[in-house]
Amino acid sequence: MSKQAKPAAPAPAEKVAKTITGKVVSNKMEKTITVVVERYEPHPRYGKYMRRTTRLLAHDENNESREGDVVAIQECRPLSRRKNFRLVRVISRAGQTAGEATP
Repeated sequence: MSKQAKPAAPAPAEKVAKTITGKVVSNKMEKTITVVVERYEPHPRYGKYMRRTTRLLAHDENNESREGDVVAIQECRPLSRRKNFRLVRVISRAGQTAGEATP
């Protein structure tokens, strides 16, 4: 019997980081923003859809977002005790209409 080479193990799949869209409600900290994410979920018993909110802290390296901006944040390694997201991009600025382009 001849020894056969073992087939190479498949490469592990890269983790896909979650990207979430939310609204900035606070940018008073340095390089940190507070983002509110809203979701609708049914009541466990009655089935009525209720609005639920989650406040997440995200890292904003260049302090480019302001209160009221709609932003996309992405999951990353823990940057502090509560900060596990980083700012990906500003989708729309506060005070702009939907038709205006972001600079």
